[in-house]
Parts: sequence; structure tokens; C-alpha cells
Amino acid sequence: MSHEIIEKRIGLMGALIAIVISIGGLVEIAPLYAQRSVVEPAPGVKPYPPLALEGRDVYVREGCYNCHSQMVRPLPAETERYGHYSLAGEAVYDHPFQFGSKRTGPDLARVGGRYSDEWQRLHLINPRDVVPESNMPGFPWLAERQLDAALTQTKMRSLQAIGVPYSADEIAAAPEAVTGKTEMDALIAYLQGLRFINPPAAEGQQ
Repeated sequence: MSHEIIEKRIGLMGALIAIVISIGGLVEIAPLYAQRSVVEPAPGVKPYPPLALEGRDVYVREGCYNCHSQMVRPLPAETERYGHYSLAGEAVYDHPFQFGSKRTGPDLARVGGRYSDEWQRLHLINPRDVVPESNMPGFPWLAERQLDAALTQTKMRSLQAIGVPYSADEIAAAPEAVTGKTEMDALIAYLQGLRFINPPAAEGQQ
């Protein structure tokens, strides 16, 4: 089939382009499913506790991923600033994952434990109180919104159905973990959990 025929028939050219892209995508993606480091959790990585799970949903709902990535690339400039580069095994329980590439603000993959809970609270209410040059908006209303414990259990059951290994006991205990907590408490719990759990063991999963 000559190029002239393909170039004159746009429908045929579109179909052939789609086939080529599909084959290329399969060649790139399919082998990853055979790598344990991609499909199995990195050492120490566990499903989100109920409060952090709720916080992650707040993070996604408020669009934090639009300005903050959670993917440290294996480049000296990034690892020196943010810490060990990200591993696929760290995100096996993320649905959806928050890798991203847009960095209006800093990457948050290793932010857990870098600041106190009180610092995070002040920063979320009015960022310029702790970072004068920040252009991040405040989220003071999160401190007024209470979590729904029944909804937390529903979320955990849904994640369990797609393979996240929550036990029946963990789901049953979820209300106790979130009752009386605000969305602000939940978001802080999520942010404080963003850390490299076990760096030495994970090194071998490059």
C-alpha cells in the first residue's frame, strides 16, 4: 500500500495511526505488569487509614493536584530537594494516583513529617501566615466540615472490592477513627502520611 493511497484516504490513515499507537502503547505498558515492583506495594506501604483516606478525597476534591505533583523524578535536582525518587510500588493503593507534573507549588510526595500538624493547619487556613510569598489559596472552611463516618465505610468497601486489602475489622473500626473529625483534620492526616516508608529496602526496587 503506497503512501499516496494512505494520504488521500483520511479515514484509512486515521485507522492505521490508531493501530500503530495501540501497538506502541502495548509494547511500552504490557511488560510493566510482569514487574513485581510495579504491581506490588513497596516495603512498608499499606492502605490508607480511614482518616487519611478521607483526607485524600478532600485533596482530590479541592484540586490540590492542579498545583502539586506527587512524583519525584530520579534527577539530582529533584532528589536533593524532595528526597528519594518515587516508586510505582508506593502508589498501588492510589485510585487514582496523584503523580502529575504541574508544580505551581512544591512536590508533596515526601512532605509527611516535614512540618507539624499545627503548621499544616495554619498553612491551610491562610498560607501567607507561614509562607509570606505563597500564592496558594486558603481553605478555612475545611475546619468547619465534619466527616461522615458511614460514608467512610462505604469508600473502604468500594476500594476493597477493587483489590485494596482492607479487612472487615478495619472497615468496622472506621467510624471510631473519623467521628468528630473535620475535613481539615483528615487532609492533615493525609499530608503527614506522604513519606517514604522504608528507603533502604526500597532501594533494590529500581
